[in-house]
Amino acid sequence: MRFADRPEAVSEVRIDAPPERVWALCTDLPRMGEWSPENLGGEWLDGASGPAVGTRLRARNRHPAAGEWETVSVVVECEAPRRFAWAVGDPEIPAAVWSFDLEPDGAGTRLRQRGAMGPGPSGTTAVIEQMPDKEERIITRRLQEWEAGMSAVLAGIKGAAEAADSR
Repeated sequence: MRFADRPEAVSEVRIDAPPERVWALCTDLPRMGEWSPENLGGEWLDGASGPAVGTRLRARNRHPAAGEWETVSVVVECEAPRRFAWAVGDPEIPAAVWSFDLEPDGAGTRLRQRGAMGPGPSGTTAVIEQMPDKEERIITRRLQEWEAGMSAVLAGIKGAAEAADSR
């Protein structure tokens, strides 16, 4: 697997809550920091209070090997309460594209999170440039981290959405 192939990670969960409730959690940037092992939370920029195509957001992140950093992303797809996608960095050549897809599933919601690397430069490409002979191993490891992080985020969203029913 090579970075040029735009490798992806995907995680999915079924939530016993309607899509509208799940959507509100997927787009609550500060709460991502409660659930993600890497993302410390985020905020909408330029006076925005939620997602719309073209809206910008800032995320704070932390990784044991890379330290802390911030990214600015642009919402590239937004169809409430079904799809929310954002491109990290320049939307024409993003470092990554992330998305949440929500599908009604009986009285609940099937929630899928996806992350695709590249095609633009990122922390991962910087590591690959230092050790090009280990590109496949670097990408495999990073995708494993992404999948673990996405699973944690989806579990957090599931818990929050389902707990709202018990109030």
